[in-house]
Amino acid sequence: MSVSPAVPVAVCQFAPTDSREGNRERIAELVADAAARGARLIVLPEYSSYFVNPMDETLAAHAETLEGDFVQTLIALAGEYAVVIVAGLVEKSDDTHRVRNTVVAVRGDGILAVYRKQHLYDAFGQTESDWVEPGEVGEAATFDLAGLRFGLMTCYDLRFPEVARTLVDAEADVLVVPAEWVRGPLKEHHWTTLLAARAIENTVYVVSADHPAPIGVGHSQIVDPQGVVLAGVGSAEGIAVAPVERAVIDRVRETNPSLRVRRYAVVPR
Repeated sequence: MSVSPAVPVAVCQFAPTDSREGNRERIAELVADAAARGARLIVLPEYSSYFVNPMDETLAAHAETLEGDFVQTLIALAGEYAVVIVAGLVEKSDDTHRVRNTVVAVRGDGILAVYRKQHLYDAFGQTESDWVEPGEVGEAATFDLAGLRFGLMTCYDLRFPEVARTLVDAEADVLVVPAEWVRGPLKEHHWTTLLAARAIENTVYVVSADHPAPIGVGHSQIVDPQGVVLAGVGSAEGIAVAPVERAVIDRVRETNPSLRVRRYAVVPR
């Protein structure tokens, strides 16, 4: 039986701004750099198309459709470098005052998967729901690459283990987590602990891309199925690359068959 090859994955930590054109230009630079390092999957943060802090009504004014400039730029870059790109964007909604916090996975021939954030960041003094509508609970957003299945979730979703478990129930081998993990007391600790926990409890890889300081905590990481950080970035902008491998997942699950022996399923409410 053939063994799936390792897939080099890159996380690109950068600080999106209120310039949509500037964000696209910076993403083009990051994708070129990551592809030159051998990455086949390139992950960018939440809100990569447009970001302001604090959030305000300009989100709706600068929201785009999935046919807009941002996604089309990602598709063109994915085609140019023969990679898959995952990134967060501010997507238009039917609500004129609120937007969708959306993640897309694309390759050169189009969109592979779309995920809209289910758990909005109404915590730690923030109210994301003032500006963003929650995504519907439903079918897991996944895509396949080189014999592995990748599942999409976003930022605050990381605090809800059920989201990760629904992706694993859809046979995801790797959880992809674009984020803007806002700084605050113990937030770096929460971020890195939860990334490792989602990897360990599901025996999957977790691939996360955050915003850098001073707004985000940084620490974008690629975590293996035993919770070990294979590669990561500090608090500044940067790129980290590491392989994800089917053989590693299989080996961990043979030793620790926790998914097979569990006695509970996740039911949406």
